[in-house]
Amino acid sequence: MLLYIHIPFCDSKCSYCAFNSYVDKFHLKEHYMDALLIQLEFELKRFNVAPKMIESLFVGGGTPSTVSPKLYEKIFEMLKPYLGEDIEITSEANPNSATKEWLSGMFNLGVNRISFGVQSFNKDKLKLLNRAHTALQAKEAILNAKKIGFENLSLDLIYATLGDTKELLEEDLQTAFSLPINHLSAYALTIEEGTPFESKPHMSKEKITLTSWLFKKITDFGLKQYEISNFGSYRSRHNLGYWEYKDYIGLGSGAVGKLNLERYYPTNSVEEYINNPLNIKIESLTPEDKKIEQIFLGLRSCVGVSKTILNKDELKKAELLVQEKKLIIKNDTFYNNNYLLADEIALFIS
Repeated sequence: MLLYIHIPFCDSKCSYCAFNSYVDKFHLKEHYMDALLIQLEFELKRFNVAPKMIESLFVGGGTPSTVSPKLYEKIFEMLKPYLGEDIEITSEANPNSATKEWLSGMFNLGVNRISFGVQSFNKDKLKLLNRAHTALQAKEAILNAKKIGFENLSLDLIYATLGDTKELLEEDLQTAFSLPINHLSAYALTIEEGTPFESKPHMSKEKITLTSWLFKKITDFGLKQYEISNFGSYRSRHNLGYWEYKDYIGLGSGAVGKLNLERYYPTNSVEEYINNPLNIKIESLTPEDKKIEQIFLGLRSCVGVSKTILNKDELKKAELLVQEKKLIIKNDTFYNNNYLLADEIALFIS
């Protein structure tokens, strides 16, 4: 059982961001955190959560570091009996708002992993992406987190943006790996509807040769790829939980939850969420939906696809891909060694 908490507040709106996040609703923070408590109490009952049952907690956004640790206290207090002994508790953070005080406050609440939204250390690229921090702030925030006691630190980098070169990306990697991180997420810039970049499709420039080169460079630095965008000497248990198709509570405006064959969607409107945190739409999944999702998720990650979920036709196709050396099979599970081909392979099988 996983738990995700969505914080929709941001200190700046990045040019590529399509997440449910806002720069003009800071006055709603306290009311929003109170609403989270109401939904949390409801979800603990709906998911029939027993003591020690939650194995990972992820606070994402938006920007969780725009909210004071004090405002998280009641949530952590309510969660206390349900958190597993050796739980992974991650919070995302932006370098400009992840002050020493904020990091210390979250550490004292029990957060033991920070994922920093760095995206680049290049001044011009940060400006292009409309990031609110500098390269120096990013480096200082990560070093401060290590000093405070966080053992597991991750950072995000964005690639496939206009102006990216091997030299620029290599400089980003050199800087990233000079810092005490054990996990890195590399995301290709995608142009989403409703973002400032929607009218500028030329901003995204992905080339398979550059992506392959980048992924190899990251592994050369010693972080093993375990999903299409994630590399680590430490593997995020929360990430793996999604790919293993575990159930998860989605708390907050714009979050998503899943229990068995139902998916839950709290309202995207922060104001509506505050007024009624239990205004949650339900989507019913079919066993076929579940299988297709498991195939796509499994082939994009180290989780793989168990042969037991495949029908005769799908199994035949998967075995053909083994013969063609596109997949390997081990312990009755099919694994994909080239995540960049994951979607094509999944479409072929399903």
